[in-house]
Amino acid sequence: MHIHANDGISKEAVNLLKEEGFEITTEHVPQEQLAAYLNTRGAEVLLVRSATKVGRELIDACPGLKLVGRGGVGMDNIDVDHAVKKGLRVVNTPASSSISVAELVMAHLFSMARGLYQTNRRMPTEGTTAFKELKKAYGNGAELRGKTLGVIGFGRIGCWVARYAIGAGMKVIYTDRHATVDHLDMEFNGEMHRVGIKMVPLEELLAKSDAVTLHVPSNPDNSPVLGPAEFAGMKKGMLVVNTARGSSIDEKALIAALKDGTVKAAGLDVFQDEPAPHAELLGLPNVSLSPHIGAATGEAQDRIGMELAEQLMAWRDEVTVGRG
Repeated sequence: MHIHANDGISKEAVNLLKEEGFEITTEHVPQEQLAAYLNTRGAEVLLVRSATKVGRELIDACPGLKLVGRGGVGMDNIDVDHAVKKGLRVVNTPASSSISVAELVMAHLFSMARGLYQTNRRMPTEGTTAFKELKKAYGNGAELRGKTLGVIGFGRIGCWVARYAIGAGMKVIYTDRHATVDHLDMEFNGEMHRVGIKMVPLEELLAKSDAVTLHVPSNPDNSPVLGPAEFAGMKKGMLVVNTARGSSIDEKALIAALKDGTVKAAGLDVFQDEPAPHAELLGLPNVSLSPHIGAATGEAQDRIGMELAEQLMAWRDEVTVGRG
């Protein structure tokens, strides 16, 4: 059985799959050449991350495909409904990258609270000539401890963000269309403790939080979770972090809120127009930026690769039993 991992996969996963008798290729093939490559190789499995799109056209052009795997949580880059209709199995790795994404959220929050994303831009050019001025300009940072973090979307990643935030001394509230979690199990120095947590309506969350972080899938109609009405209802001087979907925030409304002080600063890892984000948004002085790297840690990629490998082995065994 031939597997092609077009956006790469960990060495440990490659080795395991080869030991299990799979053929696997990992070179990145450009989107427009991918169908021909898969058909020539006789690939039955296509593994992707976020870079490769698995749409209707690719699925229809590759009748030999039997499974599509997404290394990550969201499957916005895969036409899941069409794949399933054509008889393909579609899998992802929802648990593997949660910690890495949560740590990036906290990195953006700490950076914005102390202005580090700004000082890192200015120190190389002004550090030797305006050190005292910079010290004065950035000497009025804030602590996260004691502040309220609102988590929009309380799945695996949202829960891990809450754990980190509580560990940093923040108060956490959340909103979610489906979850009804009233506590989190957290480990402190090797001991497990149960911490209570409260769900509130979105309007209350925006009014009470000092910072908000989004962890939601795209809306069915692709409408934003945070638009003009939501920014109008925010507590003044909010910090906003988005590591979920670019479509989760109306970027024009965010730009306006960043300019009028409704949002003090925004930490963004995802954008509406990737891979060419809105130039004005990137140029604002109160935006902490990263290039869609939420799950991009060595640890997460190792877990993602191994989770995909385990799912592939289980699927192969299931198919083999079915044929027998």
